[in-house]
Amino acid sequence: MSLMLRITELKLPLDHTEEQLRQAVIDYLAIPAGQLLACHVFRQGHDARNKRQIQRVYTLDVELADESGLLAEAGAAAKLSATPDSQYRYAAQATHEVKERPVIIGFGPCGLFAALILAQMGFKPIVLERGKAVRERTKDTFALWRKSQLNPESNVQFGEGGAGTFSDGKLYTRIKDPKHYGRKVLTEFVKAGAPPEILYLSKPHIGTFRLVSMMEQMRATIASLGGEIRFQSRVDDVLIENGQVSAVQLADGGIIPCRHLVLAVGHSARDTFQMLHRRGVPIEAKPFSIGFRIEHPQGLIDQCLFGDFAGHPKLGAADYKLAHHCRNGRSVYSFCMCPGGTVVAATSESGHVVTNGMSQYSRNERNANSGIVVGVTPKDYPGHPLAGIDLQRRLERHAFELGGGDYSAPGQLVGDFLAGRPSSAFGSVLPSYTPGVHLCDLGTALPEYAITAIREAVPVFAQKIPCFAMPDAVLTGVETRTSSPIRIERDASYQSINTRGLYPAGEGAGYAGGILSAAVDGIKVAEAVALAILAGKD
Repeated sequence: MSLMLRITELKLPLDHTEEQLRQAVIDYLAIPAGQLLACHVFRQGHDARNKRQIQRVYTLDVELADESGLLAEAGAAAKLSATPDSQYRYAAQATHEVKERPVIIGFGPCGLFAALILAQMGFKPIVLERGKAVRERTKDTFALWRKSQLNPESNVQFGEGGAGTFSDGKLYTRIKDPKHYGRKVLTEFVKAGAPPEILYLSKPHIGTFRLVSMMEQMRATIASLGGEIRFQSRVDDVLIENGQVSAVQLADGGIIPCRHLVLAVGHSARDTFQMLHRRGVPIEAKPFSIGFRIEHPQGLIDQCLFGDFAGHPKLGAADYKLAHHCRNGRSVYSFCMCPGGTVVAATSESGHVVTNGMSQYSRNERNANSGIVVGVTPKDYPGHPLAGIDLQRRLERHAFELGGGDYSAPGQLVGDFLAGRPSSAFGSVLPSYTPGVHLCDLGTALPEYAITAIREAVPVFAQKIPCFAMPDAVLTGVETRTSSPIRIERDASYQSINTRGLYPAGEGAGYAGGILSAAVDGIKVAEAVALAILAGKD
């Protein structure tokens, strides 16, 4: 027999060999070389805190010849344990008697995995997506970026793949995941064409273009298992009888009966939130964040963070994560940092400007960009559960006006922003946002408390990344859709607390923040739906 152990935080020089890695394991365990049968990388990252000696950091699953007492002796160390079982096991399987088909609204990461898991369990879901299939959606998105033409139903927010399709494709999260659902997500992505290293990199990402083809492959898988995806099928109403979902009504007037409805609409389905609020579905306001995108030359970020190792092929483009608690009580932090990426137009409503960040798999564009955002809470938008949406819209409409009214974004050089004067010309950093950036004074683009907080935070961030406050760096506004401004309340069965059969899920419902966590929530909700159908629960 063999013994499988997991080693964490094993560090080696950046340019080590495979043999050096094997020898490091042998030395760490203090075992004879012949006892190490195999070594598998579970997680790989790097430690760049000492720029003169950047190291690889590994979590390894090692297979050893079974010698009694090894785990008891070495396992006393916190960095050694038995390898956990991360194999995904389906919670249920549809029987021949099951005729009901669950309905899913939305085909972003949450809806995608809810549909995939339900299809793999034999439940043949129907997915209703208001936007278009991913390649048609890409054409509509480029029409805004290149021609200032917005399609409110097919854009960065709406369509196959959800908002995550036009992003850096980050696949890491801090959620607790004792059942290893995240591993299931990554495995399915690899099956669909994602690079295999996402299974072990500490900060995996895919990039937009690869996500497009992956979505098509996963859609085909769902269809092959009996699932159905209907595009350009906006749900305008949810019909409820005696506290139980009974059907959905489409924008074209069509009615689809259903008793189990997964709501995976994403954080920008504002009309859907308004409809549910009118229907009496319990919704509460929740915190989110507002701010700007900041751009620096990626080469400078690399030099600041990697020193002489900047440009090393095993490191790629450097990323960062920053946070500061300000004197006025506000917290400012970096959000959705995109190494070697671009700032993109992300609005879904006419007459609004919204920014987001995006990278391709290669991350080789000239600029680094990140959101620099300020946390806001319902105390900042009191009155009713949807007041956060009202705040977002006010800021987005004002950004549209500041940008000139043609979907150009308002922008300002960092040096001018810190000094409180408008900008008139770009310096060494050229913004990547299209349709374009109109230089102005961003001092009125956000509430005064947010402007004050960001002006305090940027010089503080420069203490960690010296180039961060460079005068020529560019701020572009506004970043308002960091997360959903509402939470649709649900109980332990993942159902609305007052509407049986309604399963609020993912980022839009307030239960996720990013591709991986939204996908994981989709799996959890799919399992709950399957078990409820089999049990015949209302």
